[in-house]
Amino acid sequence: MAVEMSRERFEELVADALDEVPQELLNLMRNVVILVEDESPPGEPELLGLYEGHALTARGWDYAGVLPDRITIYRHPILRICDTDDDVVEEVAVTVVHEIAHHFGIDDDRLHELGWG
Repeated sequence: MAVEMSRERFEELVADALDEVPQELLNLMRNVVILVEDESPPGEPELLGLYEGHALTARGWDYAGVLPDRITIYRHPILRICDTDDDVVEEVAVTVVHEIAHHFGIDDDRLHELGWG
């Protein structure tokens, strides 16, 4: 790892990134949890974050009784690509926004166009 950082400090950075998301957007988020895991899934060593669930734009009248969507931020992959603590702060913020955008139905192509890829 290029940067060493405790799990507690990393989780604080995720919370800080969430604090930067406009409250109006946070108020619109429904049935979603945000988690921190140390490693990404097997076979995905470079994955920094993952959204699993049903985007708000895909939910219809029959959306009920389902488990919460999951946004997972992967600590070690982020730390491996960063050179400084400041890089980690920035990458966590970008990853959190990127995954929240998926919750709102924004795909990777559009996120890259917007500079959040």
